[in-house]
Amino acid sequence: MFVNSDNYIKYLKLWLITLYLLIILMVAVGGLTRLTDSGLSITAWELFIGILPPLNINEWNFYFTQYKKIPEYQNINYGMSLSEFKIIFYWEYAHRLLARLVGLFSLIPLIFFSLKFKDSKFYSNKYYFIFFLVCLQGFIGWYMVSSGLIENNDVSHFRLSVHLSLALLILSLIFWFILEVFRVRKFHIKISNFLLLFILVLIFIQILLGAFLSGLDGGLIYNSWPDMNGSFFPNDVKFYEVINSQLLSNPSIVQFLHRSTAYLLLFFIIILNYFYIKQKYDFKYLLFFDVAILIQIFLGIITLISGVDIKYASLHQLGSILVLSSYFLILYKNSS
Repeated sequence: MFVNSDNYIKYLKLWLITLYLLIILMVAVGGLTRLTDSGLSITAWELFIGILPPLNINEWNFYFTQYKKIPEYQNINYGMSLSEFKIIFYWEYAHRLLARLVGLFSLIPLIFFSLKFKDSKFYSNKYYFIFFLVCLQGFIGWYMVSSGLIENNDVSHFRLSVHLSLALLILSLIFWFILEVFRVRKFHIKISNFLLLFILVLIFIQILLGAFLSGLDGGLIYNSWPDMNGSFFPNDVKFYEVINSQLLSNPSIVQFLHRSTAYLLLFFIIILNYFYIKQKYDFKYLLFFDVAILIQIFLGIITLISGVDIKYASLHQLGSILVLSSYFLILYKNSS
């Protein structure tokens, strides 16, 4: 049977790019949901129900009554009005609605491709792995929310970091597939894989620390740069506390580690630039990454100095997508 492979590639490109943009939008809304403390406003995991928002006062009162049972309301938002509750509810509702849309859009086109283009020489089942990760992300999202419903005033910052990291991993995988399907040319002369992988590890560590900082509201302290209120090390903790078992739950230490990792990452990026210049590699791809890093550093400093102004904090989180994508372009071009 004749199969038009050109149509398959065309539809595949459109699907991957659209899915990539949808997940960026979901990350942006998720970040704003976190920044507005809206993530616990819906206290049940409504997988098949809850597609429509509350349509009458009885439904609104039901959701509001459920919210009143959790520690965040009792200890932080006690006395909140229904109109105030609606604001945080709609942020979480929008995030969940986008998650459903991403879930459907990550599966339905794949079923179409399987039925229509199974005999194409370019067809691959590997794209179903995206759908698997999107489903896993849904479970982790609820696992994160559940951590703030019984004893805590907020979600676990560890679970928050896993949720964000998996979203960025999904984005990176989709971007890699986009580069493959567009047949982006690779370097003839390769760069040191050790250096490239080490920088990638530092980037992910930095993203994890940023998620910890967000979950701990650690950006609301030490709002100065390059010092931490006049000191290199936070003055509300002892130096030996850096090595105790609770170091990643201390917002002052996490902010210190986030700053220190940024400096370390910048140092190795300078080394990477040196190798590019010395070996006369095509510099324009690294320049794109350099610009993304500088923008991210600037946004991080502005976010800190502003006391975590929502618009800067949201842009800073989105900046991590630009950093990862530009770096994965370098990794792809250096791959075999």
